[in-house]
Amino acid sequence: MLGFAAVIVLMVVALRFVNPPTTHTIWTQDQYLGGVKRTWVDIEDVAPEAIRAIVAAEDANFCTHWGFDMAAIRDALEDGANRGASTITQQTVKNVFLWQDRSWFRKSMEAVLTPLVEAVWPKRRIIEVYVNVAEFDEGVFGIEAAAQHYFGVSAAKLSPLQGASLAVILPNPKQRNATKLKGWMAKRATRLVDGAATIRADGRSACFDS
Repeated sequence: MLGFAAVIVLMVVALRFVNPPTTHTIWTQDQYLGGVKRTWVDIEDVAPEAIRAIVAAEDANFCTHWGFDMAAIRDALEDGANRGASTITQQTVKNVFLWQDRSWFRKSMEAVLTPLVEAVWPKRRIIEVYVNVAEFDEGVFGIEAAAQHYFGVSAAKLSPLQGASLAVILPNPKQRNATKLKGWMAKRATRLVDGAATIRADGRSACFDS
């Protein structure tokens, strides 16, 4: 057990500096589809409005918590667990170190690794890894591949609305299309443009803004 724990700690430390070569989900999709679209991009080469829109959509208090958003968890419990409360750090841990099922074992591993990642990685590194391993369509991983896939531009050239549209599809990327948002999803993308500006104005993006 001590040896296993040491390996995990070393992996977390190493991936603070080394970009993950793959993940369980990316590898699985690669085997299933016969190839995936993925290009790593440094956070400096992503439109800042897109990063802020993703944070505003997924975890607006990202800069103020230590891996678990207790207020969001309380709200989820009050709503009968019909809403999600996973933070960007938790999602990053799941995507990079674990797998996608909902077993108690996987969730317990996530609970252990989340504060460790928060302790070792800067917030800017967490969001950088997250946007590079998140799935945006079947076989499309990372914001650079997503920007090219949907809009034919690099991640650096995403407009505020395009970045917000990518944020909207993240909870269900295989069922949503960033170029064909309709109804409430189109309205949400528009609101997220304002949400990205809001978290910049009130300082909630300070931990990852350059």
